[in-house]
Amino acid sequence: MADVSVNSNKRTQQNPDGEPPSKILKNFLPNFPQGQDASPLESSRQLLENEMKKRTPNAALVSQLMNQTFSLRRKEIVEEEPPVKRMMERWPALFRKQQVFAEFTRVASKDLEQDFFESLDSHSPRLLEIFKSKKGIVGRTLAEILAQVEMKTHDVVAMQTAILRCLPVFLWDDGSDFFLSLCFKYYIKGLGLPMQDSDAVTDIAQITVGILTVVPEDSQQPDPNALHLEPSSIGIILEGSIVMDNIESRAQAICLTFGLIYNLHLDYPKRLKNTFDFIQRVMLNLGVGKLSPKLQSLKDALLQ
Repeated sequence: MADVSVNSNKRTQQNPDGEPPSKILKNFLPNFPQGQDASPLESSRQLLENEMKKRTPNAALVSQLMNQTFSLRRKEIVEEEPPVKRMMERWPALFRKQQVFAEFTRVASKDLEQDFFESLDSHSPRLLEIFKSKKGIVGRTLAEILAQVEMKTHDVVAMQTAILRCLPVFLWDDGSDFFLSLCFKYYIKGLGLPMQDSDAVTDIAQITVGILTVVPEDSQQPDPNALHLEPSSIGIILEGSIVMDNIESRAQAICLTFGLIYNLHLDYPKRLKNTFDFIQRVMLNLGVGKLSPKLQSLKDALLQ
């Protein structure tokens, strides 16, 4: 099966060498199966859409149809760049955990879940040392985050949550529009309530990419660096819609968000570019070219 790197020759004043590695990788566009055009694949897509409307879709059939329609889906995503809501309507299976990971394997030829968590766990001890040694304002913020897991060093999920929350702070990214929390009583599945209803409510419709942590009313913590280690629910927001919810951990949500960004040909959140580049280039070893000075410095520190 051949592939084409669409748009990889675009050049601008800000980007004289063409698309960044992350965009080129996400541009993977396979040809239709030999002897087929869009028509029979569209019929399979409709069958897949109808199957996903059932209370309990046939998982084996869904996987078969997702494999079969991959080239049609990639053509639509790469060439048309449709809104996320349209993709949810036409390809609802693409927003199920199993299919997020399966699609990433089709696009990038990597096991995202396995590679992400193996890398995270292997780097965590050294990252903890690096974070704890940081001084100044950033160091104080990192210490505040890590203090919440000081008595939970054997809790893998808690430590993964803390490491991934510290990473953007260390890289001078701004996660305020990405790591969101909402009191349970204000949460309605699939909806964002306007800010004026409560100081605790985030206007989800304004969020391009984010992770929403729904917390019990009695555990509200106003501190923006609170980890909320016992959430009621965790969801993923893309283009103002909650596209996945009931995710088991913040680390899993970040992993799935990375997969969705790749699968849907989206851009990384601008304020978290260093963080997502670190996940891509250092944790997953995807892409080529020089790392930014910040990422190279952190990568070098990890190897010491």
